[in-house]
Amino acid sequence: MRAVPIKTKKIRARTGSIFLILDNYVQKMPEGSVLAVTSKIISLCEGRVVGARGTNKDKLVEDEAEFFLPRKLSRYKIMFAIKNGILAPSAGIDESNTDGYYVLWPKDPQKTANEIRKYLAGRFKLKRVGVIITDSKTTPLRWGTSGVSIAHSGFEALKDYIGTPDIFGRKLKMTKANIIDALAASAVLVMGEGKEQTPLAIIEDLPFVKFRSSNPSKSELLDLKISLDDDLYAPMLKAVKWRKGKA
Repeated sequence: MRAVPIKTKKIRARTGSIFLILDNYVQKMPEGSVLAVTSKIISLCEGRVVGARGTNKDKLVEDEAEFFLPRKLSRYKIMFAIKNGILAPSAGIDESNTDGYYVLWPKDPQKTANEIRKYLAGRFKLKRVGVIITDSKTTPLRWGTSGVSIAHSGFEALKDYIGTPDIFGRKLKMTKANIIDALAASAVLVMGEGKEQTPLAIIEDLPFVKFRSSNPSKSELLDLKISLDDDLYAPMLKAVKWRKGKA
């Protein structure tokens, strides 16, 4: 596997379409590759921004989150939230590299991922091409950020090992490889978190990815999510009193 970041100009709010950015900076896509796009530049293009000065960020988080925890519960005064079925500090709202804005997640990241996949397939005459829309995340009990996929298209998100034997013949009962987040982690690593100006990356040499020339179905997207009751970490996740957001 190889992930190659793509440098761009500074992307500012409401300065053009995401497809114009792709036209300008994605000059080639190999067959059997995946384009990673940071959610932030999609949101900037969509105008999913709110001026930070004079804005109540806590209310923004409540508006964007499905569930949230108040800031007072955090040692670092961070609001923890669940957004689109993903654990996300501040419901994904970010202030870095935004030029004075709070940047929200894209309005419909899955729709955008599907549209970008169709665009790439048509522009480069590809049969096997994928897209992931990425953001940064933290991991409990670990310092530092890594990548998470908030939407994908053009390939299977999970590799199911359930019922297959391990090297000693024991059948696996629970194991599924999370392809989308593994790719997102690789992409975010090479794209960086600071002033690199590399919000795109092409990931290639992916023998473990099963491509398809269609968008993920509703049932496939639902299969990616685990309810609080079924989650392995349910004892911890349900030990706090989540408040309902407006999303």
